[in-house]
Amino acid sequence: MKNPVGPIFRMGDETVELIVAAIRDDNPDTEIEVIDHGSYVRVQGEDRIRVTQNTLRDYLGNDYTIGLIGNFMSSFRGRVVTTSDEYIWESIKQKETAA
Repeated sequence: MKNPVGPIFRMGDETVELIVAAIRDDNPDTEIEVIDHGSYVRVQGEDRIRVTQNTLRDYLGNDYTIGLIGNFMSSFRGRVVTTSDEYIWESIKQKETAA
């Protein structure tokens, strides 16, 4: 991958696997690579990936809020943009080129 971006999650329980499934669903035209390092998992896609609260709720229940994703994310690659209903990880180069 030329410009990989995405979250790095601490491993712990199946919640991380469900978050990864939601990321895959929200990025159907992007190859999502999951690299397991034992104690953490790097999830990445090219230039820009996102996850929405609605998709997370499909996997984790209606009470799940987008802010809870931060409980599992120890770091990320690229730039992260958060709103009340989605997380977007994007390439810093891509953002600078658009400006």
